[in-house]
Amino acid sequence: MTKVITYGTYDLLHYGHIRLLERAKALGDWLIVGVTSDDFDKSRGKINVQQPLMERIEALRQTGIADEIIVEEYEGQKIDDIKRFGVDIFTVGSDWAGKFDYLSDYCKVVYLPRTEGVSSSEVRAEQRKIRIGFIGDYETRILTKYYHECSYVNGIDIAGVCARSDRIRKLLGAPDLYVTKDYSDLLTRCDAVYILSNPLEHYRHAREALEAGVHVLCEAPITLDEAEYRELNRIAKEKNTVLMDSIKTAFSTAYYRLLLLTKSGRIGNIVSVDATCTSIQEIDDLDHAWNSICSWGPTALLPIFQILGTEYDDIRIVSRMAEKNYDQFTKISFDYPHAVASLKVGRGIKSEGELVISGTKGYIYVPSPWWKTDYFEIRYENPEENKRYFYQLDGEGIRYELVDFVKTINTGKHSAYISDDVSEAITGVMKMFYTRKNMKLI
Repeated sequence: MTKVITYGTYDLLHYGHIRLLERAKALGDWLIVGVTSDDFDKSRGKINVQQPLMERIEALRQTGIADEIIVEEYEGQKIDDIKRFGVDIFTVGSDWAGKFDYLSDYCKVVYLPRTEGVSSSEVRAEQRKIRIGFIGDYETRILTKYYHECSYVNGIDIAGVCARSDRIRKLLGAPDLYVTKDYSDLLTRCDAVYILSNPLEHYRHAREALEAGVHVLCEAPITLDEAEYRELNRIAKEKNTVLMDSIKTAFSTAYYRLLLLTKSGRIGNIVSVDATCTSIQEIDDLDHAWNSICSWGPTALLPIFQILGTEYDDIRIVSRMAEKNYDQFTKISFDYPHAVASLKVGRGIKSEGELVISGTKGYIYVPSPWWKTDYFEIRYENPEENKRYFYQLDGEGIRYELVDFVKTINTGKHSAYISDDVSEAITGVMKMFYTRKNMKLI
């Protein structure tokens, strides 16, 4: 029996895929098809994949062409698979000609001509593009990152920016960019908007967008009050629009894997989560600047609420305040029935920006800057049992976040990365800060 193996992502399975698989099948008696995992796709720079692994496998299974389906998860796996399955022929599309010649040491290599005029990239490109606008030009460093990361994501066109002046064009390197001071005007040109205005204005800007039928990606915190967040959620559902929290760390592959490992019991029962996020920056305009709790609080709260949950027993806030409600430093402590948590955030002070998750069997350590998670360690009493995890991170997670935003809009399915209860709990902590509840000033 002649065994044939081929590999691919098989995103949005189309006629070109099927024709290639049929030709691969005709080369032998038994066809093994390797489907690349989500993580492996990301490590190869393929971030625009629209369907998760299981959907892609099921679509392939329904064709009835493959005799066996496996998952490709790591570099070098093709050699392992050829040896393990006793493969006679490796085949792939002719656009990879020469790339896999090294496999000829293990089996015959055949490059098959692709069906002209059809590819997953073209299928994705033909989907209606989402016109996205931006509002908020005081945090220009963040705005610049989001603007440039859009260029890596299929399905997005930048409609314009609501900013104080035309100087934003020079900052972004976009001389033809549409710029307006009128937010309502911007919304008429958009299908979606990324909100980076001052957190005190988030509720108003998000509400106006949602009521206009415009999808919202809002830099966390979405609001400074739980009731306002619930109201925005209600409007989003009524208008059939997406309201998404923007915390880029949540979309990091390493961070997501870290969560899965904690929930699997790899370090036992979790008893403590400690997160620190700080930076030293010159603040010129306290009227519009993001304070420490808004700049860093949602990021530091993310692992606490996603690991320990949002139902804590007690909370204590300590802040060092400057003028105009601007906190240079804030520490928050949580008591849970069987665990504790703490966060330290600062914009004007500096500390080691690490994340430590302590359990009854070991602990997870994420070095500074942990919010750009691409590496973490599981550490045990016996150092020989320690394990390190590395995952590629492109665009600080912003790129993956934008891909998920587009996918959520197109599918109507709620994003799996940040749940509503976590977003709402974050707004609840913000309300405590601004109302000075359970708070001490130093």
